[in-house]
Amino acid sequence: MLVCWDQWYPEGARLMAMAGADILIYPTAIGESPNDEPAERERQRQAWITIQRGHAIANGLPVVSINRVGHEADPSGRSPGIRFWGSSFIAGPQGEFLAEAGTSEPCVLVAQVDRQRSENVRRWWPFLRDRRIDAYGDLTRRWRD
Repeated sequence: MLVCWDQWYPEGARLMAMAGADILIYPTAIGESPNDEPAERERQRQAWITIQRGHAIANGLPVVSINRVGHEADPSGRSPGIRFWGSSFIAGPQGEFLAEAGTSEPCVLVAQVDRQRSENVRRWWPFLRDRRIDAYGDLTRRWRD
């Protein structure tokens, strides 16, 4: 399990897969500013969904993405606060949706996760096995020269 900001980094998902994870789990509290334009809010929400599904595909593992719903006011009153996207979901090892929540009401999602399917997907799409580890040494650096 990785949390919140970690969900944006492929390295974290890869390290979990390399350590033998069967499922990648990302609890978070992410949303939008009510001041943003509707189209921008939707682009941001879709980016979040896409990157989670990408973790599933790149690692051949199911992903459980958990997010809050509702609005939380800024206690200082300096901003309009945050409206959480909801949109929690469970994706299979090819990024396919197994279960999806809405954007406004709390709910419980349940999905059948087949570990054999993950093994099959990793054979069909051997991204984890075939990565070029000899070319990735600079990943431990902030910037590449």
